[in-house]
Amino acid sequence: MTRRIVSDPVRVWEFVWNFTPVPFAQHMKGLGLEQDGELTAGVLYEKWNGVNIWAHIALAPGRRMVCREFLRYGFYYPFVELGCRRISGSVEASNTASRQLTEHLGFRQEAVLHGAASDGGAVILYVMRREDCRYV
Repeated sequence: MTRRIVSDPVRVWEFVWNFTPVPFAQHMKGLGLEQDGELTAGVLYEKWNGVNIWAHIALAPGRRMVCREFLRYGFYYPFVELGCRRISGSVEASNTASRQLTEHLGFRQEAVLHGAASDGGAVILYVMRREDCRYV
C-alpha cells in the first residue's frame, strides 16, 4: 500500500464536498491522505483570522480513522505553521459518525445551534485548542 499526504485544495475540496457541501473558497488549504492513488481522507482549512481557523474533515466510506502521520500534519499545519490558538468545526447533530470522529480526535463541543442543520435539527460547533491537541 502506497500512502502519502497531498496538499491540493481543489482535489481535496472535491473529495470533502462529496460528504459535506462546503463552498469552495479561493484561500482554502487542502490536505489529503492518498492511498494507492485515491484520496481516503481530507481536511479543508478556511477563514484563518490570526487566532482561529475553520476545518472541514471527511473520511472515505468505511474508514473510521486515519494514520497518525496524517493526523500529526493535519494539526501541525494550523497550530505550528500558522500559530493558531484554536480550530473550529461544525457537525450536524444527526451525523453521529462525524460527531464520533470529531470527538475522538479531541474536539470539544462549544455551542449548539438549534434548528440550523439542513434536516431542521441542530448543528454542533466544536473546538480544538492548541493546548488540548495531543498530535503536536
